[in-house]
Amino acid sequence: MKGQVNLLRRVFLRASLACCALPLAGCSGDGPRFHNIDISGASYGRDFELLDPDGNTRRLADFRGKAVMLFFGFIYCPDVCPTALLRAAAVRRLLGTDGERLQIIFVTLDPERDLPEILREYSAVFEADVLGLYATPEKIRETADAFRIYFRKVPTGGGYTIDHTATSYVYDPEGRLRLAVPHKSTAESIASDVALLLRPSSTTNKEAR
Repeated sequence: MKGQVNLLRRVFLRASLACCALPLAGCSGDGPRFHNIDISGASYGRDFELLDPDGNTRRLADFRGKAVMLFFGFIYCPDVCPTALLRAAAVRRLLGTDGERLQIIFVTLDPERDLPEILREYSAVFEADVLGLYATPEKIRETADAFRIYFRKVPTGGGYTIDHTATSYVYDPEGRLRLAVPHKSTAESIASDVALLLRPSSTTNKEAR
C-alpha cells in the first residue's frame, strides 16, 4: 500500500504542473450560453449503477439537487485522468459556497487494478469531494458503452495502459445530462457553465425539459 500511495503522490504532482499550464478561458458576451458542448436532451448517459469503495450501490438519483461532473479513467493514468480531476477540484473551488452543490465522480475503467481501497486513496488525493466508483469488468464495459466512452487496453513492457475517451460529462441538479466537456476546457469555463446550471430560476434548466 505504501508504494501505491507514493505512486499516487507522484501522479498528483505531475498532474498539478500540467493543470497549471492550461490556458485561461476567454469570456465573451456574444458567445453561446455555455462555453462547453451543450448536449441537453441526449439519449445516452441517462444513469449508472456502480459501487462506491464501501460497496454501496450508487445511482445518479443519489445526487439529485447537485450538479454532477462525471469522468471515466484509471488510476495508473499518468496525466490525462489526474489532470481532469484536478481541474474538477478547481471548478469546485471557483464556485465558492456553491461548490458544495457539485459532486465529482470518477468511474474506473480498470477495476482489475483499481481496487476499492486504492480507489478511495486515489480520490482523497485531490482534496475535493471526489467519489470513486467501480464494478465488475463486464459491468464497467456495459456502463462505458451506455455513456459512449471508448476504451481499450494497450499492452506495454510491464503490463498495460488504457486508451480512453477523455470527455467529462456534467448533469444539472435534476439529473439531466447537459454538457460534454472536452479535455482542453479550462476550470474557469466549466465553473461558469456549472454556475448557470445551479441557478434555480435559470432558463437553461427550463430549456432541457
